[in-house]
Amino acid sequence: MNKDHTANPDRRRRYLVVGLCALGTGIGVARYLAGRPHVPAGHPTPVDFADLPPGKLRTVDWNGRPVWILRRTAEEVAALAERESELIDPDSGHSLQPAACRNRHRSLRPDVFVAIGLCTHQGCTPQLREGLGARSVFLCPCHTSRFDLAGRVVRGGPAPANLVIPEYRLESDGRVVIGEA
Repeated sequence: MNKDHTANPDRRRRYLVVGLCALGTGIGVARYLAGRPHVPAGHPTPVDFADLPPGKLRTVDWNGRPVWILRRTAEEVAALAERESELIDPDSGHSLQPAACRNRHRSLRPDVFVAIGLCTHQGCTPQLREGLGARSVFLCPCHTSRFDLAGRVVRGGPAPANLVIPEYRLESDGRVVIGEA
């Protein structure tokens, strides 16, 4: 008895449902992968910072966003380890940054910090508030989110994540190229 399986309407319906489910899963996976946040890159912009003294901040425009270049003092770099218990993500495990910046100082070189200067709460621009010694922080004036000098968010404010670090590379001791690794 030769039975034609394509003539069975129940079997055809099952194949159609399985095919549509597989297609829907594929579309869902593609959307998830496309919607995942990526480290900002592109439009390489060189910036000289050789004249920037330790402890000072320079803000430059990159792709319409403020990017900070902070020359941290040795005291400021050492202080990054002191108050990690107060941070939401001290190890930067959930942060948007290049892999080479996944360290305590969140930078390619401990004394040079590069970050997009927009609060992760609502995109306001935090300001550098100098404290006593190495107790300086970035403070968002709108909703009082605080970030340490590695851009790690301090508990107690509304910002949910550390500041974003764009792709960048050090071209020399006093020059950074923002937007490319």
